[in-house]
Amino acid sequence: MTGGFWGKIDQAGRNIAPLAVTVALMLIGMAPLHLPGYAAIAPALPLMALYYWVIHRPDLLRPSLAFGLGLLQDLLSGTPLGMTPLIYVLVYWGVLTQRRFFLGTSFAMLWFGFALIAFGAGFVGWLAYSILNLRLLLPDPALMQALMTVVLFPPFGWMFMRIHRAFLQH
Repeated sequence: MTGGFWGKIDQAGRNIAPLAVTVALMLIGMAPLHLPGYAAIAPALPLMALYYWVIHRPDLLRPSLAFGLGLLQDLLSGTPLGMTPLIYVLVYWGVLTQRRFFLGTSFAMLWFGFALIAFGAGFVGWLAYSILNLRLLLPDPALMQALMTVVLFPPFGWMFMRIHRAFLQH
């Protein structure tokens, strides 16, 4: 009796951990800090989680969830609808195609791969905003956001590894 129902509840809770962590980081990242100019360069915390979970547990964070997370973020932040889902789905696809490489590498290579993804996502966002505004915008905010995201990846990566080992390791 202890393994049946409660075991299923426990497994369901474990299976939603990647999604729950990503949503929590999205909400934390949206918290107003009242710093001048911070919103434009705030680190993309959900991008970190998306990157990690696509490499380590793509079965628990599917492309449809990446799209839904992006849509939720657009709705909550006031970003033009479709902007963040586009970026998240492109990131998902890009990371998934290189997943085998990243699974067997050191943290330094994982971090380097994330840097490429973060700057690529920043470029896509900058390009999309430039197209929406019908003019080339300054790339500085996108570059600073990508840089801040990359610099902050190690402690978040450590947190993702701890969550992964504690709840999701087979």
